[in-house]
Amino acid sequence: MTQPENDVLKAAQDNLWLHFTRHSAYQQSEIPTIVRGEGSYVYDIHGKRYLDGLAGLFVVQVGHGRQELAEAAAKQAQELAFFPLWSYAHPKAAELAQRLATYTPGDLNRVFFTTGGGEAVESAWKLAKQYYKLVGKPLKHKVISRQIAYHGTPQGALSITGIPALKEMFEPLVPGSIRVPNTNHYRADEISGIKGMTPEEYGFWAAERVARAIEMEGPDTVAAVFAEPVQNAGGCFPPPPGYFQRLREICDEYDVLLVSDEVICAFGRLGTMFGGQKFDYVPDIITCAKGLTSGYSPIGAMIAHERLFEPFKNGDTMFAHGYTFGGHPVSSAVALANLDIFEREDLLGHVTENEPLFKATLDGLRDLPIVGDVRGAGYFWGIELVKDKTTKETFNAQESERLLRGFLSKALFEAGLYCRADDRGDPVIQLSPPLIAGPKEFDEIGSILRNVLTEAWARL
Repeated sequence: MTQPENDVLKAAQDNLWLHFTRHSAYQQSEIPTIVRGEGSYVYDIHGKRYLDGLAGLFVVQVGHGRQELAEAAAKQAQELAFFPLWSYAHPKAAELAQRLATYTPGDLNRVFFTTGGGEAVESAWKLAKQYYKLVGKPLKHKVISRQIAYHGTPQGALSITGIPALKEMFEPLVPGSIRVPNTNHYRADEISGIKGMTPEEYGFWAAERVARAIEMEGPDTVAAVFAEPVQNAGGCFPPPPGYFQRLREICDEYDVLLVSDEVICAFGRLGTMFGGQKFDYVPDIITCAKGLTSGYSPIGAMIAHERLFEPFKNGDTMFAHGYTFGGHPVSSAVALANLDIFEREDLLGHVTENEPLFKATLDGLRDLPIVGDVRGAGYFWGIELVKDKTTKETFNAQESERLLRGFLSKALFEAGLYCRADDRGDPVIQLSPPLIAGPKEFDEIGSILRNVLTEAWARL
């Protein structure tokens, strides 16, 4: 190893504070350090190649190493590196907002740029509160979200998040967040207490829990429902048939905004530009980020229905909210170039065409005794791990710790697959490769998973 490489590893060890990381895990070992990417693969500081089975973090849609995105950033930085959107516009933000409005369903025409997904969620809750004050319903401020759902780290977004372990050390948080059951049909019996519901029946039951929550809290106090098209935390819960259609009816009935949190599900992850389009519903607000630039530069957005902008058009009313780097010129230019790639290479069509093959590859692992469920959509899938396939018995906290952090995470990475082994709900492995991936990458994912999961079962 060269001295510069040693210097990088030492700097990572001595000065870098990693996100969501137990630093004790690296007291006796170096921190894995990724230095470059190409296509669907990344390379560490020692030159070892890994298949990026998580697209970085559900982000790198067009793959690594796209020169034209780097060139778009450089060109814009030379022309106008920065200017805020505080009472001023710049061309790339205006052009990007207009372009996004051509992709969105319904009348979601107003684009409020942020720096990332959590900030987009934060912005949506703040907009919902102010909107209802402006239209004469000042008590409507509460939000409903689903159990285990993750919506971000800012104080408001974290309040909406349904993972107690991520929240307890930061409490008290913003009041007014209510939780309802998620759409995990694999665990429907234990979630609902009702045996043997079909997906359609469970979808209706889960949606009705939202209606009951609104009624319990008082319709005059509830402003919004936040829901991901496919829920990430817990391991890729797709909506049962009819779930979002019923949820839309409920929100309309009680005058509650439906916020589609598409930080992961937008920009091709499900084979559609926006996640709601996959499941045929039109929300009032979309929150998005990640894939908008394929991660080549940070950006996020809250996209609102035109009627939500109406109260802000006249008089001295303003949305007193914003971010210094929201709609950054360089990020906006990169986003436009990224969307050009989407259209030129028909990435939405590519995902739609290859979704059945990716699903079949993962379904092929169901013969393993540790694989309980395979679920997801598009290029966004989760594999739930169990102790007993017949009873669906899951692992206890100690067993999950040994399985995921004690073995699987490291073993998968050493085998050449970067993905996520997660236990924010029941233990799962999540897979979300770049949208350019295809049969070759699927085969590699399937082979590595089979070998490592077989070894994991043998160790139990």
